[in-house]
Amino acid sequence: MSILLSIVMPAYNEEEVIEVVVKQWTDLLTRQFPTENTRLIVINDGSRDNTGAILDQIKSKYPKLMVVHQPNGGHGNAVVNGYRQAVALDSEYIFQTDSDDQFVTDDFVKLWAKRSESPFILGYREERFDAFARLIITRILRLSIAFIYGTYIMDSNIPFRLIRGNFLKKLLAQLPTPTPFAPNIFLAVMAKKAGFNTFDIPITHKERQTGTVSILKWKLLKVCIQSFKELAKFRLELGGKVKALKKPEPVAA
Repeated sequence: MSILLSIVMPAYNEEEVIEVVVKQWTDLLTRQFPTENTRLIVINDGSRDNTGAILDQIKSKYPKLMVVHQPNGGHGNAVVNGYRQAVALDSEYIFQTDSDDQFVTDDFVKLWAKRSESPFILGYREERFDAFARLIITRILRLSIAFIYGTYIMDSNIPFRLIRGNFLKKLLAQLPTPTPFAPNIFLAVMAKKAGFNTFDIPITHKERQTGTVSILKWKLLKVCIQSFKELAKFRLELGGKVKALKKPEPVAA
């Protein structure tokens, strides 16, 4: 049976909140799509706490839950693995979010309402509850993308995005290798440069209450520099890749 929607969710050291978040998103799937085949794909990125064990324990309680364990490879690596899992399931739509309980499930419908208008839809954190250093780096990356690619994206790395499955399959084929540190930025840039409206829909971002931030503050500047270099290098390859994406996507109701 084909899958209407798969939600991709990386998880790292979220033992205090992982079951709460799984329940929130599986409840949304049941509520919004009571008769459709849907999945929540959680990628346990080598958690050092009990996140993986909890996920295995609750699988029988949440039939829509699919758990994938992988060695720790970082958030971006886990996201791409989740995307590939969802594409392999032939998901018509793929939504990505995080497992740290900083998003509101009801905001999903804002993106879902636009699904027939674009194959790639982004939210953006209207008010962002993150460390000051992260906020600064987000602004730097936003300006870097505008400078390097001549396009403006409000929140290019946001883990709150809805992508049509057949379009994501094309995007993943064009993604640089090895997997960049922040692949969601590259996917957003490719979609935008291919001429699609990403909408940048304002959503709620909550303050983190539990869990582990996977990037330490002192590493953030290094990450920013690394991302800038990867983006600059990718610019030389982008033209041909965008041409492969510009074929109009079929509109799905």
